Amino acid sequence: MTELGQARKLRNYIAGEFKDAADGRTTEIINPATGEVYATAPLSGQADVDAAMEAAAAAFPAWRDTTPAERQRALLKIADAFEERAEELIAAESENTGKPLGLTRSEEIPPMVDQIRFFAGAARMLEGRSAGEYMEGLTSFVRREPIGVCAQVAPWNYPMMMGVWKFAPALAAGNTVVLKPSDTTPASTVLMAEIIGSIVPKGVFNVICGDRDTGRAMVEHPTPAMASITGSVRAGMQVAESAAKDLKRVHLELGGKAPVLVFQDADIAAAAVGISEAGFFNAGQDCTAATRVLVHESVHDDFVTALAKAAADTKTGQPDDEDILYGPLNNADQLAKVSGFIDRLPAHAKVEAGGHRVGDKGYFYAPTVVSGLKQDDEIIQNEVFGPVITVQSFTDEDQALAYANGVEYALASSVWTKDHGRAMRLSRHLDFGCVWINTHIPLVAEMPHGGFKKSGYGKDLSAYGFDDYTRVKHVMTSLES
Repeated sequence: MTELGQARKLRNYIAGEFKDAADGRTTEIINPATGEVYATAPLSGQADVDAAMEAAAAAFPAWRDTTPAERQRALLKIADAFEERAEELIAAESENTGKPLGLTRSEEIPPMVDQIRFFAGAARMLEGRSAGEYMEGLTSFVRREPIGVCAQVAPWNYPMMMGVWKFAPALAAGNTVVLKPSDTTPASTVLMAEIIGSIVPKGVFNVICGDRDTGRAMVEHPTPAMASITGSVRAGMQVAESAAKDLKRVHLELGGKAPVLVFQDADIAAAAVGISEAGFFNAGQDCTAATRVLVHESVHDDFVTALAKAAADTKTGQPDDEDILYGPLNNADQLAKVSGFIDRLPAHAKVEAGGHRVGDKGYFYAPTVVSGLKQDDEIIQNEVFGPVITVQSFTDEDQALAYANGVEYALASSVWTKDHGRAMRLSRHLDFGCVWINTHIPLVAEMPHGGFKKSGYGKDLSAYGFDDYTRVKHVMTSLES
């Protein structure tokens, strides 16, 4: 910490110690709710990446050889510590992102703690198939093993929670971690390092701050056996390309453009409220956000009216304001990006609500609804990642499905109808990793999260996500000796 009135100094966490970047470089961290600098963080270079990877590699053999019960106890202690220090984590995350304090307390801390405890339990489920004799005189069995050092890059929309999604399964399986937060949101991750570092052996969990070049150096480093990133499609493609050079395992959770199919038998008023909350939550900075509504032509106008009202009733503001659903966009570039989509709308589009910046302090944007759009419009095909919901009209189920699947993303979707058969048909044919029915955005630790197509590959959460952090080995032994 520095003196009162000065920017707080964040540091890397390597081999159990907080350290500046080897060359002393730093970057300023801005609170998006105010637009003001509140901290500096290391701008880590190759020497810092080397040090973190060396620490993780040195710690791996001992951590790999701990019993599942030992790893479980460590993760349960981490979960307890997160609960005990929840207010510190909430404050750091809010400063990172501008998120509402109340919603961070109610919507992020409880699932994070639950997810860590889920993987604490999963640590004791590392088992292979039963042994058997598949060739005369020989017995085979399968070992499930950790894969080694994991290079992990978390995004700026959920710095804490995405950090949990990465380190919890990795540590539970017996891997060691080098985690890099986004260059705009390192504060909560550095605090998590302090908490986790007090529980696990040095080198098991490391955090280095930095920019794209830092992340690239992590992925290209020869030490990690796996590279995991949550980020943009462009970043994911670059990671996959870099990792291919030495055949690292890759885990990619990328963008989304979730379709929301509203049929004529849906409860229009309830759907409009639910969809608005799922579209505007976290300022729409969520790859599963309900951003692309497809509504049957017979109820289109009524739905647009209801959704526009729901948007008008939605509030954004400072983190300590009451009755707000979301805070600012994360950074000035993101504000410019979201504004650009609205500024470039085609003539046939109509802004039904919002469509403008809010205030001149921080990076706030009004809850926005746009109707009259066509399938090939830019705002339909590309991820906005802001508090913007688009509305299109469809005539029948086949057209709704074609529109829904007609984008490059395939992460999440939802269907709003009272017709069970229709819901089941669409859940089969929607080309997305998740299909919600008459709801949108809830997640649970027991179920997988991950997409197809340009939304990436690999799963977070659940036993499927845990599998991604293990490798399978066949052992065969002769019965003759």
